[in-house]
Amino acid sequence: MICPSCGHNNTKVVDSRETKEGKAIRRRRECEKCNARFSTYEEVEIMRFTVVKKDGSKQDYDRNKIEIGIRKALEKRPVSEDKIEKILGDVEYEIQSKEQLEITSREIGKITLDKLKEIDDVAYLRFASVYKSFGSAESFKKEAEKISE
Repeated sequence: MICPSCGHNNTKVVDSRETKEGKAIRRRRECEKCNARFSTYEEVEIMRFTVVKKDGSKQDYDRNKIEIGIRKALEKRPVSEDKIEKILGDVEYEIQSKEQLEITSREIGKITLDKLKEIDDVAYLRFASVYKSFGSAESFKKEAEKISE
């Protein structure tokens, strides 16, 4: 690992800890030349797969799209950054566990909805309004009633 302070390529691991419920490792490192300390994160690389959109078109999986949707749904909600990262990690973990080369955007939306429902009802409704394409206030109201039951 190259030191971000001096560019030296010999660093040693001072401490390692699991994060994200064992799905990542945080390593504290120290440069052997300048003694600067920095952290690195090690995660499982998501296998490459294709997302099949509603119109049948296909595109490479892009984690940022899910993250943007989750963050918009949780905007101004009392949810910590750690929880947001956990939701995103859980969504990706579930997608990855399917072990498919293709997944529909609908499946990704459903997984994301399920994770948001566990955390915050308002965020769930925000995401559902886009995912389920509510055409009226009545359909939004029906979804809200389902949650409160």
